[in-house]
Amino acid sequence: MVNFQYKDHYDINDFRVIMELLRGENGCPWDRVQTHESIRRDLLEEAYETATAIDSGDLDNLREELGDLQMQVLFHARMEEEKGGFTFDDVCDEACKKLIRRHPHVFGRMELDTPEEVLVTWDEVKRQEKAQKSTAQAMDSVARALPALWRAEKIQKKAAKEGFDWPDWHGARKKLTEELGELDEALAAGERIEEELGDVLAAAVNLARLLKIDPEQALNGSSDRFVRRYTRMEALAAEKGQALADLDLDGQEALWQQAKGEE
Repeated sequence: MVNFQYKDHYDINDFRVIMELLRGENGCPWDRVQTHESIRRDLLEEAYETATAIDSGDLDNLREELGDLQMQVLFHARMEEEKGGFTFDDVCDEACKKLIRRHPHVFGRMELDTPEEVLVTWDEVKRQEKAQKSTAQAMDSVARALPALWRAEKIQKKAAKEGFDWPDWHGARKKLTEELGELDEALAAGERIEEELGDVLAAAVNLARLLKIDPEQALNGSSDRFVRRYTRMEALAAEKGQALADLDLDGQEALWQQAKGEE
């Protein structure tokens, strides 16, 4: 039993104390053995669960998920503090200084009137902070842990800012057809298939960007439709006393088209 004061309402300082207790000598056996690497996936999962709460519009769930995400920040900071590294206060200090630097129109004398101007300045300050002297360096700094579609879009946007871009979506659509042709050639040859398939996906992301469509959102929407239609297929098969898995491909395709047509 640890020495802890129970309250009707807790704040960020209590949050820090709880994390210290969990990691302490008499704390939780699981929490005590974790490392940055062991809970890396947890951090990503909590971020996505927070995004899901935002998408659902469920504010109670959003409050809960933001707390879970904050717990991950505190967890990582506490592990470093135990080793004599940085502290949670250091994390807050760095974040505050970064916000001040990147908002010279608020904390300085610069005048920016539009969100677009703000983003340009933000990127310029960011590149100065990271000593990025070229667009290639800025591209290379895009986090590799991002979802692949998202990373591709961010890299393409950086190239577009330097003028390396199609004037409109028509050029990107032709490029997608070209990449599909190269994939067909790779399939016929039995080589470079992964490389060419990757180029097809990148071309599709580029088309989405120029159409002002979020590729992640588009693919998630497609996945949602697939699940919805597959669920209906199973129901249609069950109505006929059949199991979907027992039908041949033509039978399954017929149910797919029926389910699709009902939408």
